[in-house]
Amino acid sequence: MFALDQRLEQDTYPLGDFPLCRLLLSKDANYPWFILVPRRADISEVFQLDDTDQLQLWKETSALAEVLKRSFAADKMNVATLGNVVSQLHMHVIVRRKDDVAWPAPVWGNKPAIEYSAEQIAVIRNTVESVLGNEFKPVGREQ
Repeated sequence: MFALDQRLEQDTYPLGDFPLCRLLLSKDANYPWFILVPRRADISEVFQLDDTDQLQLWKETSALAEVLKRSFAADKMNVATLGNVVSQLHMHVIVRRKDDVAWPAPVWGNKPAIEYSAEQIAVIRNTVESVLGNEFKPVGREQ
């Protein structure tokens, strides 16, 4: 049974579900930083997913990145799966702009995280929900 890693749970806001992945928003307002987590138990690597799920993960990642690039005026989209701290398979999809606080360096550990306001979270939720289509089911509205 799928359970979200405790670290991901504490460091993110849940936004919704795609057919395979849970979509999370990192609690760092320095960057629009999203995380996709396949809702499969005990998976730490992409190659552990079956072929159908691997394809679905890339479809959801690509669709999300394309929408975020347009919606947040990205200069570059950073897409990565590392898992050195959190072993549960998760895909980072980060909007990068030439005027962000870390550009052009990586976002990890570069600057202290800044909390989102409730209003900022609401704007991001509305933006994401309005452009992701019918396959995306919002969750976590209580934030």
